[in-house]
Amino acid sequence: MACSFAATSRMFRLRRTSPLSSAPLISIVDDDESVRVATTKLVRLHGFIADAFASAEEFLRSPRVNETSCLITDVKMPGMSGVDLQSHLIREGKRIPMIFITAIPDEVSRARALEGGAACFLTKPFDGQTLINCLDQALKGVERVSTGPSDLKDE
Repeated sequence: MACSFAATSRMFRLRRTSPLSSAPLISIVDDDESVRVATTKLVRLHGFIADAFASAEEFLRSPRVNETSCLITDVKMPGMSGVDLQSHLIREGKRIPMIFITAIPDEVSRARALEGGAACFLTKPFDGQTLINCLDQALKGVERVSTGPSDLKDE
């Protein structure tokens, strides 16, 4: 994930002035530890509370499911995929805004995620600011942004 952390920290000081304890909880689900760590750091630098999970199943077993304000998830993971996680949450009556990230884009997963109400569908690598913009949109209820090989945007 491309991101200038110096620039990011400057933006943090300018954008978020509320106490961390009142910040939304962002849950991050990705089987790739380096992506989990980088995404968690980026989200925290922007004033959010972030928890990371190595799998969809780990997230679902956690007490944080009901506290999550937005969920950032990989699409393809061992076990339950990100799109299957979205379907599971919807069946359970949990409408958590979701941002999907993937290194292996496919139109079927993209379409399913967006049809399920995904706020964004991003193809790795992406700029850190793009993810933060998606996060801001998801928390405001703006839906359907997708970037991929052709940089399609559904707005």
